[in-house]
Amino acid sequence: MTIFVFLGSLLAAMALGVPIAFSLLLCGAALMWHMNMFDGQILAQNILEGANSFPLLAVPFFMLAGEVMNTGGLSRRIVDFALALVGHIRGGLGYVTIVAACILSALSGSAVADAAALTALLLPMMVKAGHDKARSGGLIAACGVIGPIIPPSIGFVIFGVSANVSITKLFLAGIFPGILLAGGLWATWWWTTRREKLEPPPRKTKAEVWQAFRKAGWALALPLIILVGLRMGVFTPTEAAVVAAVFALFVASVIYRELSWKQLYEVFHAAAKTTAVVMFLVAAAMVSAWLITVAQLPDQVVQLLKPLLDSPVLLMAAIMVLVMVVGTAMDMTPTILILTPVLMPLVKAAGIDPVYFGVLFIINNSIGLVTPPVGTVLNVVAGVGRMKMDDVTRGVMPFMIVQFVVMFLMVLFPSLVMVPAKLLYG
Repeated sequence: MTIFVFLGSLLAAMALGVPIAFSLLLCGAALMWHMNMFDGQILAQNILEGANSFPLLAVPFFMLAGEVMNTGGLSRRIVDFALALVGHIRGGLGYVTIVAACILSALSGSAVADAAALTALLLPMMVKAGHDKARSGGLIAACGVIGPIIPPSIGFVIFGVSANVSITKLFLAGIFPGILLAGGLWATWWWTTRREKLEPPPRKTKAEVWQAFRKAGWALALPLIILVGLRMGVFTPTEAAVVAAVFALFVASVIYRELSWKQLYEVFHAAAKTTAVVMFLVAAAMVSAWLITVAQLPDQVVQLLKPLLDSPVLLMAAIMVLVMVVGTAMDMTPTILILTPVLMPLVKAAGIDPVYFGVLFIINNSIGLVTPPVGTVLNVVAGVGRMKMDDVTRGVMPFMIVQFVVMFLMVLFPSLVMVPAKLLYG
């Protein structure tokens, strides 16, 4: 009955069009009423406690870093560098998109920010070169999925705080899976464009490649600084977010000189608005998370799935299917906040490494950003690229399917995630 009250109140509120954060609060209030312990003070205390977390300070700073990158010229120089590297290959603009997405992922950690930048910079070029607009938009949307996986990642920060798992280990464990997803997109783009007769641009000379590298050098230094700093223990993930934001501000305003005082205000304003949405979601979810624990919902879920506890691979596959279904109707952040407190006891009871589970959980939620009908990244690409949502959805399908295939390969072969991860964090 408790599970029915929890899911019923949440889904009913969402069906009525209530924003996710307020739906979570209503769900928490319904659970409290069901358990005869309704108290407005408990609601207020949990909301405040939900946002009162030092690791969550990483969210506004990574948001700020992403906004500064797009406004201050860092994203454009990275795209220019990727063009110089692989733009001459047949279908090269698609490969440029994938390479640029991987580099941008190591700077902002936001799928929406990366997808918006890539759409604005590369979609017109791809259409002008003769590529199908729907397929090009679909590739850009799928590349945005890499943003929350290759560190730094806002998704890993939120999951790490919710599940009490090392954010540094999650960051380092996400590198190789992100590269695998990029490899899957590379192969899919090659397959879907192999019959195109488009003439690629001429190969850049070594001098031009070197010049593009020099121009992007300051932007490319940032992921190196963050990863080395995390690996060597110089700073925590939260401090890494501050380093990223300050470094991006310095490069954009002092080195590249493309960020004016007027733009600086707009950048801070945009980052603050996005952060407010995320943090209110986190705070509202703390009410439900606390009540989920009090109502012993995780224990009930463990009992329901007890037959699968002896087979971690089968259990992980079942959880991934569940998250896939939820991802079609719910955005990444609320899915993490709602499902993490329910699934973590189950994962621990089955003896699954929490870091491994966290990586696959975030990958699945990231792909959910391009699954119709809700897909946030699909909406961003459609809006920025002035495309119909149906066209973007049609274009992203082959890439999304391959990403799910790569994810389930990691479910079948956990060593694809854990061997590289343990080499990085020891």
